[in-house]
Amino acid sequence: MLNKRLYILLLCLFSALYSFSQKEKDSTSIALDQSSIIANKTLTKKAIDPLRPSKAAFYSAILPGLGQAYNKKYWKVPIVWGAIGAGVYFYVRNDKQLDRYRDAYKRRLAGFKDDEFYGPNDTPSISDDGLVRAQQQFRRNKEVSLLVTFGLYALNIIDANVDAHLLQFNVDENLSLSPHYQYNQMENTSDLGVTLNFKF
Repeated sequence: MLNKRLYILLLCLFSALYSFSQKEKDSTSIALDQSSIIANKTLTKKAIDPLRPSKAAFYSAILPGLGQAYNKKYWKVPIVWGAIGAGVYFYVRNDKQLDRYRDAYKRRLAGFKDDEFYGPNDTPSISDDGLVRAQQQFRRNKEVSLLVTFGLYALNIIDANVDAHLLQFNVDENLSLSPHYQYNQMENTSDLGVTLNFKF
């Protein structure tokens, strides 16, 4: 009894699947033209240069911004120069301030009272402990500026390398994912979808 019901259920299922199967050409759908939109003659294929990312990284290592110019991203060159230049500026500025406070502290240790941080009445505007703290602060700022400058230099090299890789990425019409809109005249509706083209 159970087997008979199972056979009837399977028979109904297969007949339903067969009856709802798609025809080769549906009369209610509007078929898209299957011919390619872009002729093969108009497609230009660029040769991939496997050394291009290495060259861009090497040029950026020699002179910051040169790898970006090699990749023809000229708008990045002033950004690279400005970023690295700002790091160098703060390094030099903190180094000068450190030298000022160190020289004044050395003169005080030698017994002089004529450094730039003494007031008109031979009273110091900054104490000896203040000079030591200022030296520590400017030394720390100088080291942070140096680390930031090296980080920006490395980021410049990485940017040139990655950009050179992405310039050779395949973005032609043979490999594309694009949205499409189609109006169905028979049902008076519109269809939205995504088309994936993958041709060898």
